[in-house]
Amino acid sequence: MRGALLVAGTTSDAGKSVVTAGICRWLARRGVRVAPFKAQNMSLNSYVTADGAEIGRAQAAQARAAGLEPVADMNPILLKPGSDRRSQVVLMGRPLADVDAMEYGTLRDRLRAAALESLDRLRNAYDVVVCEGAGSPAEINLRAGDLANMGLARAARLPVIVVGDIDRGGVLAAFYGTVALLDAEDQALVSGFVVNKFRGAPELLRPGLDLIEELTGRRVYGVLPWLDGPWMDVEDSLALDGRHVAAGRPYGRQTLRVAVVRLPRVSNFTDVDALAAEPGVMVRFVTGPAELDDADLVVLPGSRATVADLAWLRERGLADALAARTGPVLGVCGGFQMLAREIVDDVESGAGRVAGLGLLPARVVFGPDKVLGRPSGQAYGHPVRAYEIHHGRVTVEGGEPFLDGCRVANVWGTTWHGALENDAFRRAFLADVAGRAGRAFEPDPATDFALLRERRLDALGDLVEHHLDTGALLDLIRNGSPEVPGLPPGAR
Repeated sequence: MRGALLVAGTTSDAGKSVVTAGICRWLARRGVRVAPFKAQNMSLNSYVTADGAEIGRAQAAQARAAGLEPVADMNPILLKPGSDRRSQVVLMGRPLADVDAMEYGTLRDRLRAAALESLDRLRNAYDVVVCEGAGSPAEINLRAGDLANMGLARAARLPVIVVGDIDRGGVLAAFYGTVALLDAEDQALVSGFVVNKFRGAPELLRPGLDLIEELTGRRVYGVLPWLDGPWMDVEDSLALDGRHVAAGRPYGRQTLRVAVVRLPRVSNFTDVDALAAEPGVMVRFVTGPAELDDADLVVLPGSRATVADLAWLRERGLADALAARTGPVLGVCGGFQMLAREIVDDVESGAGRVAGLGLLPARVVFGPDKVLGRPSGQAYGHPVRAYEIHHGRVTVEGGEPFLDGCRVANVWGTTWHGALENDAFRRAFLADVAGRAGRAFEPDPATDFALLRERRLDALGDLVEHHLDTGALLDLIRNGSPEVPGLPPGAR
């Protein structure tokens, strides 16, 4: 079979990423050569490919679901917000420019051409390409310059399904409204809907689904039930709202409590997914100093705006709380930079010389070229493979070596992302943390993070296989959008 599909959503975090990953895994298990694609992604969670290109973290996970090594064509345009008004544009895995909304418009034609070229290469190389939209296609204020939703669908003649999160409420209205707001040509490509995160009795939902099919002339391809447990590799910080994860009963006598500081521009917070996967490790995201009091480990994660987020730490009282803390602290990438004695930044923030928290003997200088790589090394006597994405170069001026960074007393720092996904290293690090925190916690020697990730992707494939009308989905992928009616006001 050959074909393509665009998975759009009624909102951000509706489930586009997981449905795309699930379809990729389902098709791959059928022997279909399938690849994921997202033309333009706005995310602070990114990944470095084998050839040193930076792409969205979700597309890397979708590539795994398809059994592929991630490549830049799967996410040719990545936008990384540095403030409410400016974003770094990453084109084909390399930084292109830092722009505001108006400056971005001058790049649009170049970016559109690059996205369509990437999609063409994937469609020529694979049987099926499953494309993920961005935000919602009903953001009609952005339609004229859209590269990722109906702009892409119209240019490449892609059939579209719209995913809605029923757990938020109002999903049927969102389905109808999403279609009705589109113009007639866009509406013609929207073929139907998928309900996501359903909890309850299906028979109570059926009358509403029947009515939405009647009112829109489009089918509901299925209802995906709520899937317990954290979805790994999420890219939207909305997924952190209220996130509090206790991953099963502890292997030892006590749990280990981890507080992850939710920075305003937090990036690559997926680093802590491997901690949450450990039985007995309770992970929560925090924004206030009192929330650090009972934590056995505090993690300062990555940041797209290190100096601005450091100022936020000081404004919130978190900087003082970290300085007064005697228990373990781990800084990763931007978090490591904040722990240093001094930061010199004439690139990202333009702030020049700024005092760091001074908890580690290091100095940071931001350079114009981004460091992208997949380094490897050793720590606690175990091999570690990781990836790095940063403008800030850290010079270590003391302490004990720790990966590429250092440790002083109960404070560790490294620029390496993904290090905690290495099982033996993670267990040794957590055992050290538990001992220093005085907790009777023992890492489970059987925890295999890579296997857990594969099982999670299999679970997403199972959702698609068991809860969607896969025959109708295959027909849609092969043959494109069926004839559907127009809805007012968009199709007047």
